[in-house]
Amino acid sequence: MGKTLFEKVWDTHEVRRLSNGQTQLLVDTHLIHEVTSPQAFGMLRDLGLKLAYPHRTFATVDHIVPTDQQTEPFADPLADAMIKELQRNCAEFGITYFDLASGHQGIVHVVGPEQGITQPGTTIACGDSHTSTHGAFGAVAFGIGTTQIRDVLATQTMALSRLKVRRINVEGKLPPGVYAKDVILHIIRLLGVNGGTGYAYEYGGEVFDRFTMEERMTVCNMSIEGGARAGYVNPDETTFEFLKGRPYSPKEHEWDEAVARWRSYASDPDCEYDDVVSIRGQDIPPTVTWGINPGQAISIDDRVPTVEGSPEEEKALVDEALSYMKLEPGSPIKGTPIDVAFVGSCTNGRLSDFVETARYIKGRHVAAGVKAIAVPGSQGVAVICHEMGIDAVFREAGFDWREAGCSMCLAMNPDKLIGDQLCASSSNRNFKGRQGSPTGRTILMSPVMVAAAAINGGISDAREVFGVHILAEA
Repeated sequence: MGKTLFEKVWDTHEVRRLSNGQTQLLVDTHLIHEVTSPQAFGMLRDLGLKLAYPHRTFATVDHIVPTDQQTEPFADPLADAMIKELQRNCAEFGITYFDLASGHQGIVHVVGPEQGITQPGTTIACGDSHTSTHGAFGAVAFGIGTTQIRDVLATQTMALSRLKVRRINVEGKLPPGVYAKDVILHIIRLLGVNGGTGYAYEYGGEVFDRFTMEERMTVCNMSIEGGARAGYVNPDETTFEFLKGRPYSPKEHEWDEAVARWRSYASDPDCEYDDVVSIRGQDIPPTVTWGINPGQAISIDDRVPTVEGSPEEEKALVDEALSYMKLEPGSPIKGTPIDVAFVGSCTNGRLSDFVETARYIKGRHVAAGVKAIAVPGSQGVAVICHEMGIDAVFREAGFDWREAGCSMCLAMNPDKLIGDQLCASSSNRNFKGRQGSPTGRTILMSPVMVAAAAINGGISDAREVFGVHILAEA
């Protein structure tokens, strides 16, 4: 019987079975940033340990780095101290560091693929929840905590329990104006925020076959929001074409051998899954969240849920969400006024996100009273956007174009909501206080939908704002 990609990768990376039933798993690639790594390096020093394989660890700064000005020292002493600490750790332990002066700095989940560090058939770990992003390349990628970061630094392994695999097929075609962000929000809405507990999600079907690598990354990025420990897409020609020629990709005579190896990791046609879910692409609408977790999502044409109309087991959470979000039960989500619009994050801060959004905002302007910011996911993305004139389009439309970083996705930097401001966001989490204010409110959506909201001053259907015939040409 055949095997899934997950099974193949797991089996080839298993070092040994531990007494508690977990597997000691070899980690091919370890990605670190300034927020979750300092304590792990401190533990290494306390234990008198060295870094096992320095060449397998790569670092960048993203979470706490400011995006308005990146001249050091930073105004925030904590940010300045954390970045200096990462610089010290990388120098001491011999780690490749994509710092602000490198021209390669950016969000860790943008930089890894951009540099060709993320490769099929590998195991990847990072002290960040959204490490599942790298699964778009046919890698098995896990977000880990600080003690596991220590373990990987010291041994290049970590202890994990084997996962089940759920295949999620999205067949047919997506309607005009529906994007990868809508696909993953729809999946989470359907299966729930805990639906993937104990699973790795394998995404496939005609929609994923046609998706670009950046679209696949958007979906895999939010696997964790559906409770899955990992999410991936089988590697194919789209994957190989993306990786070819990148700095850390195999070179020349090594390339064909690498592609053959990568291709062999794809799930076998006769493999068995623990569960299979099938979704029709044409049934997925432009989707936005209304509540306080990514599963609390609805179509742009739907109304905000009511407590009375919700399942008994969800009523308490619906009531809590309605109270926090200050939305009128049963009212249309469309037309809800916004204060802030944010395009960026490791979910939707890639080149294609800005190129696509720029198509529609050109010649238009952000509504009065709305603060709109656009934050490229890496310095590389920023450079290409500048060369293409994309940054100028955003500025002319009234967006504040920033430097690379995580920015308002989690607001560990100056980009924060104030009071109970409501933000139309292309990021990945709408938790209470996620964007920097304990009362700030977040509605998740695709970048083009964020643009529509920014221009209209309220949650809007991009198909109506920009014209369905235009979106159909995308």
